[in-house]
Amino acid sequence: MARKTKRNGKKASAAPSRLRRVGKWLATITVWGLIGCLFLAGWFYTDLPDVEDSLAPSRRPTVWVLANDGKEIAAVGDLYGVPVRLSDLPPALPQAVLATEDRRFYDHFGVDLIGLARAMVANIRAGRIVQGGSTITQQVAKNLFLTSERTYKRKIQEVMLALWLENRFSKDQILELYLNRVYLGAGTYGVDAAARKYFNKPASGLNVWQSAMLAGLLKAPSRYNPHSDDDRAEKRTRVVLSNMVAAGYLTEAEAKKARAASSKGTTARPGQIGPYFVDWILDQVQDYVGARDRDLFVQTTLDRDAQLTAERALADVIAKAGKKRKIGDGAVLLMSPEGGVRAMVGGNNYARSQFNRATQARRQPGSAFKPVVYLAALKAGLKPDDVIDDAPVQVGNWSPSNFDGQFQGPVTVADGLANSINTVAVRVAMKAGIGRVADTARSLGIDPGDKPDASIALGTVETTLLELVSAYAPFANGGDGIIPYGIKEIRDGGGQILFKRTGSGPGNVVPPHLVGPMNNMLHKVITDGTGKAAAFGRDAAGKTGTSQNYRDAWFVGYTANYMAGVWLGNDDGAPMNHVTGGSYPARIWRDVMAQAHSGLPAKDLPRPGDDRGFFSRLFETIEDAKQEAQKAIQNVEPGKNAPKSVPDTAPEFN
Repeated sequence: MARKTKRNGKKASAAPSRLRRVGKWLATITVWGLIGCLFLAGWFYTDLPDVEDSLAPSRRPTVWVLANDGKEIAAVGDLYGVPVRLSDLPPALPQAVLATEDRRFYDHFGVDLIGLARAMVANIRAGRIVQGGSTITQQVAKNLFLTSERTYKRKIQEVMLALWLENRFSKDQILELYLNRVYLGAGTYGVDAAARKYFNKPASGLNVWQSAMLAGLLKAPSRYNPHSDDDRAEKRTRVVLSNMVAAGYLTEAEAKKARAASSKGTTARPGQIGPYFVDWILDQVQDYVGARDRDLFVQTTLDRDAQLTAERALADVIAKAGKKRKIGDGAVLLMSPEGGVRAMVGGNNYARSQFNRATQARRQPGSAFKPVVYLAALKAGLKPDDVIDDAPVQVGNWSPSNFDGQFQGPVTVADGLANSINTVAVRVAMKAGIGRVADTARSLGIDPGDKPDASIALGTVETTLLELVSAYAPFANGGDGIIPYGIKEIRDGGGQILFKRTGSGPGNVVPPHLVGPMNNMLHKVITDGTGKAAAFGRDAAGKTGTSQNYRDAWFVGYTANYMAGVWLGNDDGAPMNHVTGGSYPARIWRDVMAQAHSGLPAKDLPRPGDDRGFFSRLFETIEDAKQEAQKAIQNVEPGKNAPKSVPDTAPEFN
């Protein structure tokens, strides 16, 4: 028995000894763990950003692009509203935010342990992340000071900063900081900027429904943006209202009343029109005012109604005839005779392609270039009623023909232009002189290339729709060349004018006595020629154009009020299915011009008379002929002006 007792005594004394050793090791591990945590916290702390700098407001300057009537069509940059206090806001707004984002905001110390546990359980049950445990304080820390990377280091730093914020600021101040700096979609930061963007009112004027809608954006600003998807935004708003009822901020009756005031379809949408025009404008702003180091308001020439009409007209044609006629894309341009761009459509789908086919695409204009040829001929002394033979023509190895292969025999110069007869155009160009045609093109703003040949008569030079429409301007305004423009004025955020257009241009480029004959001939294109589909009851003039194999189809025309141009084709140069300038382009042009002239009094095209004497005209013609002859003598080379193969152009339909 004694032996047994002794053995039990040894066991009794050994147990406390082992416990002491375990306790010692635990204490040691705990101490070193704390030391490690302190070192780790110190390492995280040294890598924290400068919180004072981060609290200072910073953003990209905003450029507001305004239409001709002063209404916004685009805003580029970060949009901030007026800083607000909680006392300035309707109670429903912070309540909606708290009910949706952090119901225990006023109870936790910056980190919500209960919320974290609840989120962890929900995520484990779902097998994926369905809830987050971040408090509003943590979101402020993340949004103001940290990046969006998902790492343990960033999460720990987020917690550290949240604790610092809770120690530095009151709960109301943290909530105000959050409401003034949180991103709410469409480039807006803060509830006041979002309220102005989506509802055209300050945050202080929001009702319960609108407050709930803004709170709903916090989960996914792009996804629940009312400007992107009304239905999705409304569903999310209803969820927020239910959250407010669950949190005790609203009764069910009050929520029902708020739902009845749904703002679906009535949010103030930004200008979704003219994206190609906006890009064109923004590319020019820096040239006028230098670097964008401040907020800017850019007043433009765009007419919103005309822009919408142009966009719809092009979209309708491509939707109805695009597949059958193999029309891949198009461009539309409307301008004033002084050069102000009223509408610009650079393509049918901006989301798919931002390439501006009105300003960037260089294509062959075909017969839409012929007015340049005929103007050069008039300068050389040819008259509209002079007779030119529509018969086979040979220029070197090149034998251009008419579309139908038929020849009419003798026709007037005016009829040759009205019916777009190729053989007549070539003979007219040869009579005018290729050099004079090229010089005339340059004076109108079209580059004919370094070595133009006879094929220039049929529009083989490449140009943009903007250049081509601008080239017609002197016929519409009485003879002056233009520089197309879209910016009228630029002001900074304080209202100071930084740029104001005062007018500029190359001056007179078409002798006044030739404006009338050109307008008469191009008017005949619409009344009796290839452009009959463009008629809309006004004194108008214009020209059709179709390049080889129907790769390009154009109509460019004008009245005394507006000029417009339309191009249809494919970006890769693939042929369309028998689409000519006198078909769909002329119809689009007609619809755009009819809307633009709605409500305007009738106004005739300028047709100034030739008030110069016979000898003045004769001497001018002789002088031009002498200069042309000198150029020819200096550059005589066999076959110099004769193309050795058929140029990349073909006759168009009449």
